[in-house]
Formats: sequence, C-alpha cells, structure tokens
Amino acid sequence: MSEMMFYERVVALNDQTHAHLKVRPATSFAYAAGINSVPLLAHEFFEAAREYPIVFAQGEAGPVPAVLLGLREGENLYVGGDGKWDARYVPAFVRRYPFVPGKGPQGELLVCIDEASACFDTREGEALFVAGKPSAQLEHAIKFLTEFHQAAAATELLGRRLQELGLLRQSDSVAQLHDGSQFRLNGLNVVDETRLRALDRDAVQELFANGTLAAVHAHLMSLGNLGSLVDRLSRRVAVDKVAKRH
Repeated sequence: MSEMMFYERVVALNDQTHAHLKVRPATSFAYAAGINSVPLLAHEFFEAAREYPIVFAQGEAGPVPAVLLGLREGENLYVGGDGKWDARYVPAFVRRYPFVPGKGPQGELLVCIDEASACFDTREGEALFVAGKPSAQLEHAIKFLTEFHQAAAATELLGRRLQELGLLRQSDSVAQLHDGSQFRLNGLNVVDETRLRALDRDAVQELFANGTLAAVHAHLMSLGNLGSLVDRLSRRVAVDKVAKRH
C-alpha cells in the first residue's frame, strides 16, 4: 500500500527553496476522491470502527491495517461531488495532506510537501517560515507528522505480530448491490476468530497487555460496516443511472 496515494509532486521542505511559501487549509477532500482505502494507525481503530470496515492489506513490511472507503477501484464513497467528507471521523492519513513524512539518508524524519497542492501559495495563507525558522503553523504540522511517524512504526509491529501468531486469513467476498449487480472483494485479510479463540493463555495476556486485543475486537466489529459501504455504492450507482438518463 503506497504512502503517496494522492500526492502528485512530493519534495522535502527546504527553508531556502520554500522561504516564501504559505499554506492554506484544504477546503475540499477532492484530492482523496479517487482512493478506495487508506492506511490506518492502531490508535485510530476505535474511532474508525464506528464508520468504516477495517481490514489488513499487504504492505512492504507486512500486514497494514486500512479502512475501506470504496468497493470499486478509484472511488471513495465518502467524498461527494462537492468535495465534502461524508463521515464524522477522517483518518489521519487523509488529514495530514498536503504534508507527508519522509526519510532522510540516516532514516531520520523529513518533512515533505506536495508542491502540486492548491494549499500552497506565495501570496495567501500562513507562512511556513518566519526569519528562516519554522512558523507556528509549520511547527504544528511537524508535530503531527512526528506523531504520525511514531504511531506508524507501532502499527507495523501490530500487523507483524498478528501475522506471526497466524491470526490473519484472506477474506474474499461478494458484495451485492440493491439493483442485483455484484462486486467481488479480493485480497483483503481479516482476523480469524476461530484462531483467536484458540490462542494460548500467554499469547492472550500479551495481546491484552499491549492493547492489541482491544484493537482486534474493534477490527472485528468494524466488519459490520461493509453493509453500509454496499448501501453507499448502491445509492451512488442509482444516482449515476438517473444522471445518464437525463
């Protein structure tokens, strides 16, 4: 799962090259309208589980938790034509835009930006640098990216541990829309409840103590949101059909 899903031109932020750059808050989530899933941090499970299905996708370092945002490629069912996000909770992966963490030569955190983003300008917005130093606005972004970077590392450990314990299984399913059409969901991994119940006492105690067990239960409960996702797609398909007739 790519870290640069909806980023077009990512560069490291530089106090000289970008000395006069200013940033405005994103007024639309249109930049995320073409993605059907995004990575999720472990501490987000409880908020996200109320609105999205949480699954595990295969990342470079192992299984990565992600929220499903759509059932078709290139479609986010939570972003409408007006660019608004139709859910109470917006994943941190989406909220960090137009900033993104990068890695330096020694693995250090680099603050990067999407130079193609309409959020950046040299005329309007909050300055990124004041007298050559990060502004309060940039300091806030740096803090967010630092916390995101640290949480992502902890989340990688969670995914790898579930894999080591043999708790993940592939779940291929068919979603049937209200008009009878079907969509097949392939390549998604979920926690196998039978294997979870068969864990020995020491493993259960470990997962309970580090909070993984609570996250797993949130993940399992979140799978009930697949029905809501099907409903969203059914409504969108119906609207598209009406639009084509007119």
